[in-house]
Amino acid sequence: MTNEYWLLILGAGAVTWLPRILPFVFSRNVTFTPRFRQFLDYLPLCILAALLLQSLLTVEEGGLPRLKLQETLACIPTFLIGYYTKDLMKIVITGIITIALIRLIG
Repeated sequence: MTNEYWLLILGAGAVTWLPRILPFVFSRNVTFTPRFRQFLDYLPLCILAALLLQSLLTVEEGGLPRLKLQETLACIPTFLIGYYTKDLMKIVITGIITIALIRLIG
């Protein structure tokens, strides 16, 4: 490998690493108001909900968003397992097995 590849790998690592670490470095000495802290507590949930909704919808140019039926059906047992167990590994395994079975059948 030439030096260009190593520089590219280091640059890509820095571009990936810096935006994730810098907010923690800058916010370490800042005291947030309780209201802003409450807002920050909801961010992970909102991000996960947005990612889920994005994966459940398909959009064709000039049309309205449509639900992907297989993925939406796979969410039902996955949500139930998540609600009752609150175990991430069980949730992921349930989702993978459910979508695999739905795709195998359909």
